[in-house]
Amino acid sequence: MYVSVYKIKPKVKSAPLAPPHSSAKVKQTMDQLEFNRRQMLTIMGGAAAAASLPLGAFAADPFKLWAPGIAKVGGKDWAAMEKEAGISIANIAKSARADESIQKMVVGDGNKLYDAMTDNGGGMEDALASQGAIVEIDTSKIPNWANVDARYKEGGDAADTIRHEGKVVAIPYISNADSLAFNHEKVGEELTSWEALFDEQFRGRAAMQNDFGPTLTNTAIYLKQSGKQDIVNASDMTEDEVKGVCGFLIDLKKKGHFRTFWDGVQNGADLLSSEEVLVSSCWEVIQIFAARKNGQDIRYGSMKEGHQAWNNVVMLTKGGQERGMEDSFNALANVYLSPWFGSRTLAGLGFTPQMTGVNEYIESNPDEFDADTKALLTERLARKKERNENPGNAWQNVFPTNIRAYQDWWARVQAA
Repeated sequence: MYVSVYKIKPKVKSAPLAPPHSSAKVKQTMDQLEFNRRQMLTIMGGAAAAASLPLGAFAADPFKLWAPGIAKVGGKDWAAMEKEAGISIANIAKSARADESIQKMVVGDGNKLYDAMTDNGGGMEDALASQGAIVEIDTSKIPNWANVDARYKEGGDAADTIRHEGKVVAIPYISNADSLAFNHEKVGEELTSWEALFDEQFRGRAAMQNDFGPTLTNTAIYLKQSGKQDIVNASDMTEDEVKGVCGFLIDLKKKGHFRTFWDGVQNGADLLSSEEVLVSSCWEVIQIFAARKNGQDIRYGSMKEGHQAWNNVVMLTKGGQERGMEDSFNALANVYLSPWFGSRTLAGLGFTPQMTGVNEYIESNPDEFDADTKALLTERLARKKERNENPGNAWQNVFPTNIRAYQDWWARVQAA
């Protein structure tokens, strides 16, 4: 996650986006996964197994969840989540790296260690399900499934991000459409186009994420919608399209345009709050943390060209099912689809709720949300709705068809 100086060009309407995981895409992903046991070792530098935790590190009863801190609300520990779910949770910290998940769950011993895990719903659910690492979820046992956002229902634009071969294998718990954060006081205006990020007036004061997925996708969206480059699908580019996008970034980098490419929430937030950078593509949580630090007017815009849309999902592992932890998983999934969770992840980290009923929950719980907080959350929801409905959006894709081209050209961007 995630710009009246400019002459903004008219928006170029894009053709409707193809579903991110159509049957053809699923087959494509599954075909790609055949390289996991061969090429994955190459991708991960030849490592054949991940570091593992001793099974004795966990008690028999706690639900063992492999997930990052953003998967919880209510405090620094998991107590509030445990109380809501009615289960004991043993959390094992996890990064957002796709290679780590594949290595641990497909090549390594993840199913022996974890009852459930989280990851991106942009191909990872297909990768893990096709390898038998995760299992189908019985949504009839999750009461709050009835509240899931409409885009996850059959036919919705995110329906395939939680399904494999038509079966639900993941429950969404957060999502967003990554955009541009900017220092409004220093910039002096509201930014509504990615063009600002690449404009020479911000040379040396611009930053992007050090990750080829969101950085190449958002750059591709801008180049496509502005008519600067012919790109069919910003989520799944051809080798020539990847070359063109990276060439654009390499040219800017050689001119000293980027202050840096940030890694991690703290680094991204510090760059903005210190005013080392004035414009940065980033996650909304970074903008929120940066604005909170020194009380600066750091805003998160809605880009007219579109954004990379993404979600994170929670999945029941095959090992978790075999150990009889399905009921515990369903209890936790029910919390993730509750307005209790949705309102809190919106307020604390700025993530989009994955269920209906959040506004009603906020209104009916004035002791939890004062007038200022309610106004802020209403504003965030309105901006999220605007970003999520942008026809130029492209969904995250963990395994693009030409992933090797992405990796090779991204290495050239980093080396430039």
